[in-house]
Amino acid sequence: MDACDFQLERNAFGRLVWIAATGERFDGVTPVRAFPVSAPFEGLSLLHADGHELAWIDRLDALPPAVRSLIEEELAAREFAPEILRLKSVSTFSTPSTWEVETDRGNTRFVLKGEEDIRRLDGAALLITGGQGVHFKVRDMLALDPVSRRLLGRFL
Repeated sequence: MDACDFQLERNAFGRLVWIAATGERFDGVTPVRAFPVSAPFEGLSLLHADGHELAWIDRLDALPPAVRSLIEEELAAREFAPEILRLKSVSTFSTPSTWEVETDRGNTRFVLKGEEDIRRLDGAALLITGGQGVHFKVRDMLALDPVSRRLLGRFL
């Protein structure tokens, strides 16, 4: 969809409002990524509160900055996947094990129930699911420090 075909704004309650080129307005719009892990900036749908698609966006970076910013804010509020920056320790090299990690949102610990909870993504990226269902991202396991790579390597 052409980025000029619609506008986005927030209403008084902080919800997204989609405004068509004709002036028609829809409150409660939700952005949904088609491929949130493998292609987070490509293929995005804007859904009305009733679930109908209002707009399809091929690339998020093709949107005007103001519209892109609103969508990114909304996605950030809904998607919680801290990025692991460093592995501090693991309790044991078998599962279940307790991992202490440093993330982009602070230090935390989680239980890795099984090695199947570590999913390889494109390149050297990983998605790790903790025992409570929280997903942790590793953007590039090769960019981690040597100690973190060694600890992680025991589970791959």
